[in-house]
Amino acid sequence: MLVTGDSKMSVTDLLQVMPPPIVDGSHGMMQVIELPPGDAGVGAHRHSGPVFGYVIEGEILFELEGDAPYVLKAGDAFFEPGGDVIHYQAANLSSESRSRFFVAMLCAPDVPMITMVDDDEIAARRDRRHPAAPAAR
Repeated sequence: MLVTGDSKMSVTDLLQVMPPPIVDGSHGMMQVIELPPGDAGVGAHRHSGPVFGYVIEGEILFELEGDAPYVLKAGDAFFEPGGDVIHYQAANLSSESRSRFFVAMLCAPDVPMITMVDDDEIAARRDRRHPAAPAAR
C-alpha cells in the first residue's frame, strides 16, 4: 500500500511494457469500447501507434499478429505495439452479456487511429499469423 500524507491510496501495477518510439506531433486518445453480446469486434486492423488497454467487464478473445489468440477477462491489461502489427481479434466471448474495455492510444500525426486490413494483405501475411489462429478472420 502506498501512503502519501493522510491518504491510504492503493496502487496496483497492471502492465509494464517498453513502447516503440513516439513520433513528434503524435497525440493521445482514450476510449471505452463496448461490445454487445456475441459481437465479433471491428475485424483485422492496425493502429498508428501503441495501445494500452484494460478490460472493465466481460471476456474478450484477443489476437495480435504472431501471437496465439487468448482470452482477456475483466481486470486484465493488454498492449498493442501499433505500427505494422495486425490486430486480428477483439471479440466478445459471451452471447449473453456485453464486454467493455478501456484503451489509451498514441496516434501518429496525419495517420488514422485505425486502418482496416483487407483480405489480400491478410493472405499475403498468413505466415506471420500464429498456427493456433483460425484459418479465416
